[in-house]
Amino acid sequence: MTTTADPVSAIRNLGPASEQEYARAGIHTADQLRELGADAAYGMLLAAGNAPHFIGYYALVMGLQGRPWNDCKGDEKKALRARFDAIKAGSASDTNAAPAGIERILDQIGVGTKRQS
Repeated sequence: MTTTADPVSAIRNLGPASEQEYARAGIHTADQLRELGADAAYGMLLAAGNAPHFIGYYALVMGLQGRPWNDCKGDEKKALRARFDAIKAGSASDTNAAPAGIERILDQIGVGTKRQS
């Protein structure tokens, strides 16, 4: 007998677009997502190049708890914001960060950051 795993979109608050984003991050089933937990899974999502989005993060947290995304309020939401900010800070996919080595290359062609002497 063959069984099929539930897709990521089987988790409350996550739809087809989320399913595609998590698949690009290597997460293909709802069970994988549950085993990883919200923080690790969201970190993988960012590492795969997705832009950080607080609502997406707390919708995931609420969904893993079986709650609607808009159930997050007050102190709980503040605590989740702190967790989100920590995950975002630890992500190597910061979209505002310059690529590694870019300063050296820009200096070589004469258009690097001006430095005070």
